[in-house]
Amino acid sequence: MTFSICVHETYTDDDGTEQDRFGVAVTTRLPGVGTLCPFASESGAVATQSLVNVELGRKGVEYLDDGLAIEDALQSLLNADEGAENRQLHGVDAEGTFVFSGEECKDWYGHIEGENYTVAGNLLTGEAVVESVAEEYEASRDDDRPFAERLVDALAAGHEQGGDKREELHIQSAALVVESTEERVVDPYYEDLRVDATETPIADLRETYEYAVEGYEMAMELYEDAYDEDGMDPVDDGEDAASSDDESA
Repeated sequence: MTFSICVHETYTDDDGTEQDRFGVAVTTRLPGVGTLCPFASESGAVATQSLVNVELGRKGVEYLDDGLAIEDALQSLLNADEGAENRQLHGVDAEGTFVFSGEECKDWYGHIEGENYTVAGNLLTGEAVVESVAEEYEASRDDDRPFAERLVDALAAGHEQGGDKREELHIQSAALVVESTEERVVDPYYEDLRVDATETPIADLRETYEYAVEGYEMAMELYEDAYDEDGMDPVDDGEDAASSDDESA
């Protein structure tokens, strides 16, 4: 019912330090996919789908944070899962990738394991969906465009190939999550986004991303100095404090 991509990239921050970033983007012909499938931390990214077991994603990221390698973390969870043959589980960490598609997933299902990325899907119109997601990501890997934007583009490529085949289900959803090892004063608002119920999930996710970027840039332009000082301008009394809190929320 879903297709998704997990990615690991390295980049150099403004101080010249090499950083890692991890991202997941996912869409399906059901509401609320962002609450179930994508998980990421500064240690890696995981997507759990098909007959979803949310704990595979939650615990998978926890295991990565504890220092387990992606293959060891996710395989150990599958080994303990009695419903593993109904699952799709894939992800990345800084050192490798892991992909699993159980034999009882619904056709078309399958996955691709590339260099520092994974793509998987089930109940799709065909293999071209995951192939297009992978091809779009690989073509954009060296672009200067933001990471989250390129993840949305990868989803769009799969969606254009038909995506989830259940056309009778018109209420859909999409989500993306990005995490980085970089320490930032304010995490970008546009790196953890969900569109929970819509007939146009990719277009709406893209629009949400664009608005979130605009909102982040406006906030940083207006309040960057205050953020750098670890808070908004100090206030003296309760009435002024309430007004200030409302403005900066």
